[in-house]
Amino acid sequence: MMKLAQMTFLLTALLLLFPAHAQQPESQPMVIGTKVAPPFVMKNDTGELEGISIDLWAEMAENLGIDYRFEEAELTDLVDGLQDGRYDASIAAITVTSSREAVIDFTHPYYTTGLAIATTKSERGWGSALARFFSWEFFAALSGLCLVLLAVGFVLWLFERKKNHEQFGGSPAQGLGASFWWAAVTMTTVGYGDKAPTTLGGRIVGLVWMFAAIIIISGFTAAIATSLTVSQLSSSIQGTDDLYGAKVVTLENSASAKFLSAIKVKHQSTTDLSEALTRLQDQEIDAVVYDKPILRYLVNQQFGDDILILPGEIERQDYAIGLSTNHPLRGALNEELLKVIESDTWEEIVRRYLGEENQP
Repeated sequence: MMKLAQMTFLLTALLLLFPAHAQQPESQPMVIGTKVAPPFVMKNDTGELEGISIDLWAEMAENLGIDYRFEEAELTDLVDGLQDGRYDASIAAITVTSSREAVIDFTHPYYTTGLAIATTKSERGWGSALARFFSWEFFAALSGLCLVLLAVGFVLWLFERKKNHEQFGGSPAQGLGASFWWAAVTMTTVGYGDKAPTTLGGRIVGLVWMFAAIIIISGFTAAIATSLTVSQLSSSIQGTDDLYGAKVVTLENSASAKFLSAIKVKHQSTTDLSEALTRLQDQEIDAVVYDKPILRYLVNQQFGDDILILPGEIERQDYAIGLSTNHPLRGALNEELLKVIESDTWEEIVRRYLGEENQP
C-alpha cells in the first residue's frame, strides 16, 4: 500500500512538471544594433528599415533560421552595446578598425570602399577668379615672362646698339628698355613699328622671336584662361593637402574623424551628415570628409549639382558585421555571409540602392 502511494505521488509530480517544462518560453530573438546611414541603413515611408546592410542581414538570417529584431543606436553604442551584452550583433556602415577589433569581433567584410571629400563645385563669383591675378602663381608666371623678354631684348641690343643707335642707342638702360619694348610688342603682335632691327643679326633674332613668341603667348593665354575657368567650375579643394587650413566637417567618432586627426587636419564634428552637407551647400564650410558611397548617395538624393565628390578614395574602408568577442554564431554567420555576397542576390541588392556604376 505504501509503495502504491509513493508511485502515485511520483506520477502526479511528473505530470505537473511536464506541462511546466513544455510551456517554457522560446529563446529570445537576437537584438541587432543599427544606425541610419543611407544607403546601407534607411527608413522607408512606413518607418521600416531597409538598405544594403539591412537586406544583407535579412537574407542571412532567413537562410540560417535566425529570429531577430533591430534596435537603433548611435555609432559608439553599436560597439559598446556588443561589449556589455545589449546587442547580439551590430550592422550598419561599420568600418573595421584596429581599435574596434581590440574590443569586439567582426565578420568577414561585405563591402570595401574608402573615404572621400565633398566640396562645392565652384567658388561662386568673379571675385575669387580675379583674385588669382594677384596670386603668387600669377606673379611668378608674369615675372618669368618678363625675364624672357629681357633676355631676347638683350641679345637684340647687342646687335643693334652701335649700328642702330637711333632706336636702340643711348645708355645701356635706355637701349635695353627700347629692346625690351620691341620684344614685348613683337610677342603680342601689336607691332607699333616704332622699333625695328636693321642689322642682319638683329633681324635673325627678330625672325626667331616672332615664331617663338607665337608658341609662348599661346601657352601663356591658355594657362590664364584655364586658371579662370577652373576657378569657376571646380573647387579650391582638390585633395587632402588642401584640407589644411580649410573648414572641414566629418561625423563624430567615425573612422574618417580618426583619419583626419591622424594626419593632423583640424575639423569639426557632427552627428548629422545631411546637416553638414547643407552647411557645405550654403558655403559655411569648405569640405565634408566621410565614406564615399554614403556621401555620393546623399549628394545624389538631396543636393544634386551643388556639391562635388572629388574622384578617387583617400583611405580604404571595410564594412563588416560587429559581434561580441567569441560569439558562438560567428562561424555560421561568416559562412553564410560569403555565400550571400558571392550570389546574384547580393548584386541585385547593391544595384537596387547604388545603381550599376557603383558595384563594389
